[in-house]
Amino acid sequence: MKHTLKLAASLVALMASAAIAHAEGELNIYNWGNYTNPELIKKFEETYKVKVTLTDYDSNDTALAKIRQGGHGFDIVVPSASALPIFINEGLLLESRPDQMENFKNVDPQWVDVPFDPGRHYSVPWQWGTTGIAVDKSVYSGDPNTSAIFLDPPPELVGKVNVVPEMSDVMHMVVTYAGGEPCTGDLTVLKKARDLLVAAKPKWISMDYGTVEKYTKGDLAASVDWNGATFRGRLANPNIVYGYPKEGYPIWMDNATILKDAKNVENAKLFLNFIMDPQNAAMISAFARYANGIKGSEAYMPEDMKTAPEVNIPESAKAAGKFNLACAPEVQELYTKIWTEVQK
Repeated sequence: MKHTLKLAASLVALMASAAIAHAEGELNIYNWGNYTNPELIKKFEETYKVKVTLTDYDSNDTALAKIRQGGHGFDIVVPSASALPIFINEGLLLESRPDQMENFKNVDPQWVDVPFDPGRHYSVPWQWGTTGIAVDKSVYSGDPNTSAIFLDPPPELVGKVNVVPEMSDVMHMVVTYAGGEPCTGDLTVLKKARDLLVAAKPKWISMDYGTVEKYTKGDLAASVDWNGATFRGRLANPNIVYGYPKEGYPIWMDNATILKDAKNVENAKLFLNFIMDPQNAAMISAFARYANGIKGSEAYMPEDMKTAPEVNIPESAKAAGKFNLACAPEVQELYTKIWTEVQK
């Protein structure tokens, strides 16, 4: 009997220590590069005694390929709305039910019943923004509100243009410039889009997402870029302006999710709930300079974001913006073929 009691006590102690280790364990986040506030991570670590490891990626395609391979060791990934349904349909995400978490009440109603995750059973808002054109006006003083900046660069910009390596955003802009609608499968439009990209690429200097520092150094004169990155670039180089292409530009949202094969599920759930707190959501925005989907966070946001032209879409540009959603699989396949050719 004593042996049985001793064994039972040992098991209880072991289970207790395992629970403590889990609560104080690790969290592995896979997120876009230069996108996560170190102070946010520090606050989470100190609050929950969890060690966070952050790994960067540069596109939805990169993240999806890595997750599909398995054995990655990540707990959280942050796909865009255009990629999130693919992650869900392929069974790569845990149905973590953020809609049942304590802080879900803070999610702005417009971001709750979204087409890419109806009712938010898998994801919570990270940040949202636009993809447009950044231009150094000291190099080129013309109109930045057109995709011609990268598809038919003026002489001043040839060899000085960067394009972020995100297929869905760039294809959205090229297709609308070619006269089509986002996610069109019209082969005539797609051939025109393909020809535009192939002809334009020799006039670019790079396809990179690490633009903020390059604006500072003057290594770039123009870029297809995200609005927050351009805002950060302008703070370092006042000559940077952000253009909203009149032909069409994407509006996007990135979303934090838990992977199906996550090893630290409870810590990941803690993190999702944590970033739905208005003060914490504001920390995310204050670093990367994008809006978030958490109501009440405005009170904690930096003053300069309230009037920034990169964050607040001008009335004259609103009609050209369309939300970037997942294309049909057959259309996605066509886009991938074009994109693969452009990247050669």
